[in-house]
Amino acid sequence: MRLFLSVFCLLISSAGFSALSIDSIGVENTNGTLTILHKVGIKENYYSIARAYRVSPKSIIDLNGNAPLQIGVVIKVPTGRPFQTAPTSAQTTPSGLIIDYKVGPREYLYALAKRFNTSIEDIKELNNLRSNNLSIGQTLKIRPGSNAQPVPVPEPTAPATVITPIVTPAPEPEKLKIPSGRLGIAERSERGVAIWITDENLDGTKMLALHRTAPVGTVIKVTNPMSDKVTFVKVVGKFTENESTKDVIIVLTKATADLLGVLDKRFQVSIDYGIPNE
Repeated sequence: MRLFLSVFCLLISSAGFSALSIDSIGVENTNGTLTILHKVGIKENYYSIARAYRVSPKSIIDLNGNAPLQIGVVIKVPTGRPFQTAPTSAQTTPSGLIIDYKVGPREYLYALAKRFNTSIEDIKELNNLRSNNLSIGQTLKIRPGSNAQPVPVPEPTAPATVITPIVTPAPEPEKLKIPSGRLGIAERSERGVAIWITDENLDGTKMLALHRTAPVGTVIKVTNPMSDKVTFVKVVGKFTENESTKDVIIVLTKATADLLGVLDKRFQVSIDYGIPNE
């Protein structure tokens, strides 16, 4: 019984499949090599069993004559490892010292028993264990033998030096200055007298304007230098010079004049606009 428990624990834990349910019911000596007896479970096949024990599927198939697998059937799994008898009961220290040991990753009963020169049965008896399964962080009581390996004490690690990277701000991109007319638009600025009119052909509620030379559709910036109020108007036509438009540079709607805050019908403005280069 001790031989079965020791070898079975070694196979399952060393393969790294402690979380996988492997139904191994025993082991046997096949010409000096270790062979596992495995009971087939639900949805298991030669390939999944081979992955669980980390052996080749072909070796299992050849050993079992490629027999069809059914639930509950016991098959043989070759390991290729020599068959070894379990060590005899370990010697214990005369004082009967018992230590508390916290289980780490990938540790199992067989390795702990070998490390502390004791037996699996003794560890299980001290901790009332009914199976060979261990979990990370589990605390076990272990009675070391006389030749037990010392438990390494981790050396304190120096705090890591935090290096704060020096972030150099990226230089601001240079602003490209484009001279007037570079993009095919000639800038025009005028300063003079403007008037507002009410005309049935000019919607007085919209920001519209008449200009001598600016093409229809041109958007003109209009500034009242007395109040610094600014608005934009759209040219919808040209005006002819008469008594009311004499010396006028632009004709505006009543809505535009109200927005500029003018009181008289004739008032000073400055206008800026662009026209395509010829």
